[in-house]
Order: sequence, then C-alpha cells, then structure tokens
Amino acid sequence: MTSRRQRQVALAALCLTPLLLAGCGVDAPASTGAGGGGEAGGSAGTASAQPAVDIDITGPDAVPAADEGEAKSIAFFGFARANSFANATWSGIEQYAQAHNATAQFFDPNFDAQTQVSQMQDALTSGRFDVFVVQANDGQAVIPAVQSAISAGISVVVEFTPVGTAYDSADPQVQGALTLIDVPTDNGKALGQMAVDACKQLGTQPCQVAYLEGNRSLPLDNARTEAVKQQLSSAGIEVVASVEGGYTNDSGRQAMQDVLQSDPDVDVVIGSTQAIAGAEGVVGQDVALIGNGGSRQALDAVRDGRWFGAYCTPEVTAGQTAAALGLAAARGTAVPASNDYAGLAPSGVAWPADMICTSSTVTGIEGQYDE
Repeated sequence: MTSRRQRQVALAALCLTPLLLAGCGVDAPASTGAGGGGEAGGSAGTASAQPAVDIDITGPDAVPAADEGEAKSIAFFGFARANSFANATWSGIEQYAQAHNATAQFFDPNFDAQTQVSQMQDALTSGRFDVFVVQANDGQAVIPAVQSAISAGISVVVEFTPVGTAYDSADPQVQGALTLIDVPTDNGKALGQMAVDACKQLGTQPCQVAYLEGNRSLPLDNARTEAVKQQLSSAGIEVVASVEGGYTNDSGRQAMQDVLQSDPDVDVVIGSTQAIAGAEGVVGQDVALIGNGGSRQALDAVRDGRWFGAYCTPEVTAGQTAAALGLAAARGTAVPASNDYAGLAPSGVAWPADMICTSSTVTGIEGQYDE
C-alpha cells in the first residue's frame, strides 16, 4: 500500500468516529441523479475521478471493459453467510473476481447491522481492499462507513438494498457510490400485482390476502410492506393479516399458523420464499402462494403449479455485475453510477418482465441458487 493510500485510509478511519465527522469534509447523502448522472471510478485519491457513462447495465458483460493487469481485492458485506440469497450474491462476486484478476472476501454480520458497520470499519482500516460491495442490513447505519470508504479511494457498490433513507429509487444517495439496486417499492408493487392477478384467477369475492412481512426492524422491509398494501388497496383487495414471517421455513410456518387461527379463509399468501416454503405445509391446496425470491426451489414450485408465482431475481448475475462495476471503477474505467435490477438477465436468457415469474412466464427460467 502506498504512503498516500495509507494517509487516505487513516483519515477515513478517523472520519468513522461520529464526533469527528463534522471536521472530515464528508458530504451528506445526496442523490446523483438517474441514468448514471453521477461520477465514479478511480482507486487513487477519490472514487469520483472518472466521469460516469450513461448505458444500460444488463449483466457483467455490459460493464465497460477495464485493464485487468493489476490485481484487485473485493470486500463483500452481505446480509449473512447463512442466508441463501446473500450466498447467491457472493457466488457471483467470487466467480467474477476469480476470472478477472481479483480476490474476494465475505464479511458475515449474521443479519446484525452494527456488526456489519464494524466489519466495514475494520476492512477500511486494514487498507487491503479496492472495492466494497455492500448489501446493507440497515441502509442508514452504514452511511458513515460508506462515505469514509469512498473518501479513502475505495470503489463502493451498493448492492440490492439502498444505502440511505429513500427506498423508491436506485439512484446513489451517498456521493461517489455506485448502485445496483432492486428498488424495494418496485418489489412490493410486483408482489402486490401478483396477488391481484391471483385473486382474479381464484374468482373469490372478497379476496382475502395475508402478507408475511420479512423483518419489521428493517426499513427496507417496511417500505416493501407499504408498497404491497398500497397495490392491493388500489385494487380493492383486503389484507386480512400482516404479520412478521421472517426468512426461514420455521418462521414462515409459525406465522402462517398464527394467521390461520384468526383468518382461516385466506385466499392468497405473500412472503419471502423461505417463509412461503414453511407456510406451504400448513395451508390448503386452494390457497395461492407467492414467494419473494428466485431460488430453484421457488421456481420449481411455480412450474409445478404449487405456487402461483415468485419475484425472481437473478441473484448470481447481480453479484457478478456488482463485482464488474466495482472492479471497473477501481481500475479507472467510467461506469454508470445508478443501476437497478430491472434490466438484469443472465447471458442468453430472456428474463421475465419486472421479474414476475408465474406459470405463463417461468418456462425456460432457472433459479440461480438453492434455499
């Protein structure tokens, strides 16, 4: 590590101390605008040394090529190592790094936001990493660490969930960051629309929907929940139960049992794919199930007709793309600053519009990870 880089990391580490933030010259969170209107790139001095370009990123191959002569290192701050979705992201990051003269390391906070912040601080202080890919458990808690990493010349890619306070946009909310976001409110609208379609197919009046929320302590989950409810309300559909379903089979099964005690005539159930897999064991065959996630098991359930639908993100492709964006920027190549999941598709595959996988769209679509 050069002496200049050492000074940058040391200053950035000091800026992680809340009492010193005011004196470190770190910009407040701000949107850089849609379509890659911000700036990104460059591992020496600042993460905004190169102007961004305005192109659609559909996967890693769409990211502008960079000179790969110098080895780079990626730090991935995922939700949890035990989480199948985060592991799918990690698989993509690791695959891309190995093929493009880079190494990668998974930092496991086990869903704990403060642990994740501490891990980011430690990784920054170590001076070992050129790229941070941040899959934030709490998008607000990690803001100072993201700002400090950018100030130290690290290319930061905000992956899947926003870093900031807005959950209806893919635009960067921290100056100098890159994004690859599955916009939470768009996710909620898609889940709600599938429930509307399921109610139409069932033909029940009134159609009763139960929503198994993820984790009520997470701002992202709250934004998604509100979007689901608004979509259903606009269609005149009643949400008879909204309970925390979590992200495991056991939590989904327990939540569904609680729902059925008070609302035994539920027609449609929405939740994470893990929760829906648990709920499937306690509901009747005439209940339409909708999962949030694109695992192989979820898409097989849709294909087999056991589930009505699933919100199917190509998450390994997303991990590859996040790594490609971060490495290109770290190597001084201009890349789009604002990117979302809407256009992502594995090479050679026509992915369903809005990532809505139902019986009419799931043909030929394979999940990229196992639950």
